[in-house]
Amino acid sequence: MSDLESTSEGGTALLDPPDHFDDLFASERLDPARPLTASRQLRRRQIFSRAMESTQTAAALLAVAMLAFVVYSVASRGASVLSFEFLTAGPPAIEETAGGGIGPMIVGTATLVGIATVIAMPIGILAALYMTEFASRRAARLLRMVLDLLFGVPSIVLALFVFELIVAGKSESGFAGSFALAIIMLPLVARASQETLLLVPQGLRDAAAALGVSHWRALRGVVLPSALGGIITGTVLALARAAGESAPLIILSAVFSRTVNFNIFSEATPNIPVYIYKASTAANPYGWARAWGAAFVLLLFILIVNIGARALHARGRRKMAR
Repeated sequence: MSDLESTSEGGTALLDPPDHFDDLFASERLDPARPLTASRQLRRRQIFSRAMESTQTAAALLAVAMLAFVVYSVASRGASVLSFEFLTAGPPAIEETAGGGIGPMIVGTATLVGIATVIAMPIGILAALYMTEFASRRAARLLRMVLDLLFGVPSIVLALFVFELIVAGKSESGFAGSFALAIIMLPLVARASQETLLLVPQGLRDAAAALGVSHWRALRGVVLPSALGGIITGTVLALARAAGESAPLIILSAVFSRTVNFNIFSEATPNIPVYIYKASTAANPYGWARAWGAAFVLLLFILIVNIGARALHARGRRKMAR
């Protein structure tokens, strides 16, 4: 029964709603024909949303503009000295003369970064496997925090640590520089590998376990091959980061050399960051020109590697989505 019933003597009687209720709530009824109007609170939210979108767009454009300005500044000063001789020949015996190049420095930088990659890549992958496959949630969270903190440590602090660990009381060496670069690369490789391993479908692990495959064999034969593209992408990005670091090499491997030297345990291992530092401090225009040219070569390498890594990462995500 929808109507209220009451009685003064225990019986029941129907009570109809007062007639003035319709007049009382007539103003609150919605008119379907009336156009919708935004409330004051909704308008404030819309204004705030547009303001934040404009601020974010301006920040993004500013970042792109800063990158374009840096690339233009380096290219306008360094592109004029680029040539085949500049990329293959060594610097002149007398810095105050024109000509020469950075061939030994390119080879030395590739050697140092390659050794750093050999050190950092397996440790980073093993750390990522531990976080995703074996560690408890608390241990994995703690290890992620440690890696993030290591990523934020300034490179010059890491260089001083390696100097005290390897160089103090001995001589500078290319290996010390590679070791410092490996520490810089380690958190990047580990975190990128972890994120990629988390994208591997759990169904692949369950299918391997259902077939009686051991955990390690499933990781080696199923999980790692599925995540290989993302792991390589993270390693390439870490390599590009290490190639652009200058503080560790200036502190740990600053002995100047004009010739190619593959002995990383010797004092003199030529590399581009050290050459840029020494040529830019020389009081002659030819040294400045070669420094700008070396900076342009290093910048091009980092840009190309980053773009290639992003393309590989996008391709790997598409393949895993299938």
